[in-house]
Amino acid sequence: MSLNVKLEVKDRVLCIRLSGDLDHHTAAQLRSEVDQTIEENQIHDIILNLEALSFMDSSGLGVILGRYKLIKSQGGEMVVCSISPSVKRLFEMSGMFKIIRLEDSEQKALNTLGVA
Repeated sequence: MSLNVKLEVKDRVLCIRLSGDLDHHTAAQLRSEVDQTIEENQIHDIILNLEALSFMDSSGLGVILGRYKLIKSQGGEMVVCSISPSVKRLFEMSGMFKIIRLEDSEQKALNTLGVA
């Protein structure tokens, strides 16, 4: 299965909605699309909606961690929402939730970042 990436900019928040598989075959695609969007739109924060993401490996974690560091270096925040159980387990095992906040829904994540 491949990765489907949907990007939406709301104010200076980039909403990333992923479905399919985020692995070593698709990580470069995601990195490229997100980095270009961050640069073109002066993005401050990122919301990562992983509701439809069925699989992720360490390459996917690496891409997410890289975008987290980029946003954090600019004073922004990354929030993960609507995460599937298998991907949530990977986040928990890797310790990602120690640095990235988890919200129940995309709307809650937007609210916490001050976007209506």
